[in-house]
Amino acid sequence: MSATGEDSGELGAFLRSRRAELTPEQVGLPLVGGRRRVPGLRREEVAQLAMISTDYYTRLEQGRLTGASAAVLDALVDALRLDDDERNYLYKLTNKQVTRRPAPVEHVWPQTQVLLDNLVNTPAMVLGRCFDVLAWNPLAAALFLDFDQVPQHHRNYLRLLFLHPEVRGRYDDWRGIARTCVAFLRMTVAARPDDPRLAEVVGDLSVHDPDFRAWWAERNVDHQTFGTKSLRHPLAGAFTLDWQLLRSAHDDGQTIFVMTAPADTRSQEAVGFLAAWGDPSPTKSDHR
Repeated sequence: MSATGEDSGELGAFLRSRRAELTPEQVGLPLVGGRRRVPGLRREEVAQLAMISTDYYTRLEQGRLTGASAAVLDALVDALRLDDDERNYLYKLTNKQVTRRPAPVEHVWPQTQVLLDNLVNTPAMVLGRCFDVLAWNPLAAALFLDFDQVPQHHRNYLRLLFLHPEVRGRYDDWRGIARTCVAFLRMTVAARPDDPRLAEVVGDLSVHDPDFRAWWAERNVDHQTFGTKSLRHPLAGAFTLDWQLLRSAHDDGQTIFVMTAPADTRSQEAVGFLAAWGDPSPTKSDHR
């Protein structure tokens, strides 16, 4: 089925309006070519982000290719940062049946990775929408474990907290920390009840850990985003760190988990020791 001439014209106008609202910085592209004559992304930049040819995208904006596949449309949705309503409208303009979109693969923006790299005295990691560990700095690896040695599908903070002996053993008050995390997870599931990855995490922990199973059944809720943790490291000894979850400026579903030590304290000495002892190799993550 082909779109009407009116829909074809609206398709081009819609795409042009959406790319005009974005800047290269917002989508992680370098700013090249000096001052721009018009605001927004260029056609070739949208094509680059969607991994299609500039000619193909140009024909879409001209309304000459209304039979684009669902894969191409969803690539444009990602490139143009469209929300669900805008995605549905794009599908309507191309006479495609709207289907539920699978959760996108999460990546870490280059700017966020630079932030992690610069936090040389602060353990920090990026947690995804389902608490998957997406990126970390060397000090976080020195504090907990080498995340790169954990299979990617198991590289989930909650799974590690309950099922990995090294991470579990870092917390003096493991039960209190773990129960708070279960309550936080329940609030997250309530906000996204159809998320298959969240369902997988809950199911996996319910099967493998009796404490999780019992606490999940209690249905407690909590949304704690800062506090203090008492830790114990086999080399650095016992110390406490303040922690907070910061929302990523580039992705609403991601948070940056940072742990800090007050100045001139035993905890700062322990962190300094771990920074000197830890592997200085580059951090790991999936980049956009």
